[in-house]
Amino acid sequence: MAVPKKKTSKSRKNMRRAHDFLTTQSVSTCPQCKSPKLPHRVCPTCGTYKGKEVIDLSSAQ
Repeated sequence: MAVPKKKTSKSRKNMRRAHDFLTTQSVSTCPQCKSPKLPHRVCPTCGTYKGKEVIDLSSAQ
């Protein structure tokens, strides 16, 4: 089993963990209804994607 020769310092440990943080999701606005939506996904409010109606939300309810 591999065993480290030297103790990892606090600085080295924190530098290694510098990229482990969580990032927030980017939110864009729908061009049709102006509600917030995730990019590259169908708008959950109006059901459109790239200017075309993909999901008919009127019959879903």
